[in-house]
Amino acid sequence: MNPQAPTSHATGVAAAVCRTPAVLSAGVTKSVRAKRAGYRCAECGHEVAKWFGRCPECQAWGTLEEVGVPRAALARVAAGAPSAPARRIDEVDVESARARQTGVPELDRVLGGGLVPGAVVLLAGEPGVGKSTLLLEVAFRWAARDGESGPALYVTGEESAGQVRLRAERMGTVHEAVYLAAESDLSALLGHVDEVKPGLLVVDSVQTMSSGQIDGTPGGVTQVRAVTAALVALAKERGLPVVLVGHVTKDGSVAGPRVLEHLVDVVLHFEGDKHSTLRLVRGMKNRFGPTDEVGCFEMVEAGIVGVPDPSGLFLNQRDTGVPGTAITVTVEGKRPLLGEVQALVSPSPLGNPRRAVSGLDSARAAMVLAVLERRGGLKLHDADVFTATVGGMKIVEPAADLALALAVASAARDFALPPDLVVLGEVGLAGEVRRVAGVRSRLAEAARLGFKRALVPRDSGKIPDGMRVKEVPDLASALMIAANA
Repeated sequence: MNPQAPTSHATGVAAAVCRTPAVLSAGVTKSVRAKRAGYRCAECGHEVAKWFGRCPECQAWGTLEEVGVPRAALARVAAGAPSAPARRIDEVDVESARARQTGVPELDRVLGGGLVPGAVVLLAGEPGVGKSTLLLEVAFRWAARDGESGPALYVTGEESAGQVRLRAERMGTVHEAVYLAAESDLSALLGHVDEVKPGLLVVDSVQTMSSGQIDGTPGGVTQVRAVTAALVALAKERGLPVVLVGHVTKDGSVAGPRVLEHLVDVVLHFEGDKHSTLRLVRGMKNRFGPTDEVGCFEMVEAGIVGVPDPSGLFLNQRDTGVPGTAITVTVEGKRPLLGEVQALVSPSPLGNPRRAVSGLDSARAAMVLAVLERRGGLKLHDADVFTATVGGMKIVEPAADLALALAVASAARDFALPPDLVVLGEVGLAGEVRRVAGVRSRLAEAARLGFKRALVPRDSGKIPDGMRVKEVPDLASALMIAANA
């Protein structure tokens, strides 16, 4: 008889007994976790299984809220009756899906020709940028086309009908086929649609609308998602184009859950500086057209007007050159725009000289200044350098690097570039001037506006007729040519 056998048996039983509570505890814990409610971010709508102080998706603090237990996915779904029989693609009628012009050409450019029946457009922008003004103009233009497209219904949840009427009188957009309603309840909004039967619906804004059948506060994730889904269903069912006004967060993104941008067909951003009259409508998503188009508008006392040729807004009109200025051509979407880059260099009394940037990318401006000092021979370490654009234009593409470098060099050495000269090129850290896209279209726009000379990178392709072009391989060559021009 093995004297260790009982001992081994006892040890095994004891070990099994010791393991049993752990196994049971793990099973119970797993079962409890399976039934535990999840959490949803009130900022972006991201769902997680457990609570975090910071949302893993959008990095916002304190935005996770507890939600109900998610339903388990069905293993098998029974077939149902289709709402309409499937048809061959060549038999589908496309006339009902043709875009209809809004009457505002700059907006139609961004939309890809106009509003498609049943499309839902989300227009987002900062407070006071002019979203309501633009959409009131759109409603007036839509309704003023001899009634062929039906009336326009403008529903506002942020202002009273009287306030909207006063703005319409100031803009000259009062029309008998434009209907106003001050509502913040979704059911009341749908009632107005049934009564008016509009050809265009404008909701200002989606964050102010709510439904009593949905839990949550107005503007919350649940309410915004439910209201948007209901309006999308309304648009698709009736073939009604709907334009929604959306708020933006402090970082410039659309407020509300991320699913909001997925529900709608078109997402437009309305941009502009409050100190400038220029406004840009930029397409971020478009199921019916391009997403690289930009519409230009100008805010005036009477409202907002489209600017089909905005290059003149970004140039100072003068006949002689001024030290510290350079003209470049930037591309917004598919549209080339001429812009003026200005620079001022002055001796600094401070131990740490100032570097101020307005309308340009500050990181690229700092890089260009470093390349100028190291590769171009300019001494800027003891000078204040101020750089800016004209007319509130924002230039962030690398094609303006060479123009910025020549503007700073012109200001530092006190020489003026010729007033009929445009400058294109990206500046590398080694001082080389790199090629940029669309040189021909950029120079064609410059030639149309009267510019006759250009500095461009090497191998820039075919040059438009009437332009005297000099190709520069590096920054030192560009500085030499510019100083002797």
